[in-house]
Amino acid sequence: MSADHYTAILNLCRNLPPVPTAVVHPVKSNVLEAVAEAVKEKLIIPVLVGPRARIEAAATEAGVAIAGYEVIDTEHSHEAAARGAELAAQGKVGAIMKGALHTDELLGAVVRIASGLRTERRISHAFLMSIGNYPKPFIITDAAVNIEPDLAAKADIVQNAVNLWRVVFGFDKLPKVGVLAAVETVNPKMPATLDAAALCKMADRGQIADAVIDGPLAFDNAISAEAAREKGIISQVAGDADILLVPDIESGNMLAKQLVFLSGADAAGIVLGARVPIMLTSRADGPRCRLLSCALAVLMADARRKGQVK
Repeated sequence: MSADHYTAILNLCRNLPPVPTAVVHPVKSNVLEAVAEAVKEKLIIPVLVGPRARIEAAATEAGVAIAGYEVIDTEHSHEAAARGAELAAQGKVGAIMKGALHTDELLGAVVRIASGLRTERRISHAFLMSIGNYPKPFIITDAAVNIEPDLAAKADIVQNAVNLWRVVFGFDKLPKVGVLAAVETVNPKMPATLDAAALCKMADRGQIADAVIDGPLAFDNAISAEAAREKGIISQVAGDADILLVPDIESGNMLAKQLVFLSGADAAGIVLGARVPIMLTSRADGPRCRLLSCALAVLMADARRKGQVK
């Protein structure tokens, strides 16, 4: 994230109250370091949920004072995930942060119907990314949750990402969504191209709101105006995409990690579509990305309180 974009997004949170956040199974020092950073920036009020003895040991290792934090003692990570989801459903916290447990374990507790955190929309993951040779931040979705989404799931994934983009960059703007495939033409033998065409028509009919959508687009056509011109593509989205919808988790995960590890992109991840935003921090994330994930959660939680997004 460029310094200007990073600072601008954090500044959007300056006048917002810190969000009570269930930090699920924070039994590693790097998790508590991330928590301390977010507290310092007045983004969250942590509620640490997990085995108390292991949390205290991790805090000692990290050199983080947790005496002022609420700690809810649980026996193991599975119970911690269930308790974190329960706190969110009861309105005692407004966000959830993943600690040292598998993503599947945390989201499994969230998506259970009994958790009370489901909405009418599919839960999905979005990376807000920034890279030096693209002129603006953009979103890649879904690179972490939905393995092989069908058309209905892709519509929800798009809507979740559109809502996030508008919360961060303004409700007076319509983000441009590029639906990625290997080619830019509809091919009956390539399901991703058929889904892309259907998503465009769904947007025309109002089934996906508040966005300009085009696809199928190959990656180069979605992010390079020159590449789009070479192919003769006339589009409001081509070469200027704000959101990139990938066909499946494998292509999305590889694309996002390639941009991070080979091209130096910043990436902040957040899970959308539940009643509270969920921060998925990684051990590989730097402080900027961890704080930006928290900032996105704060902005989403505020927008939900105000009824700006569902």
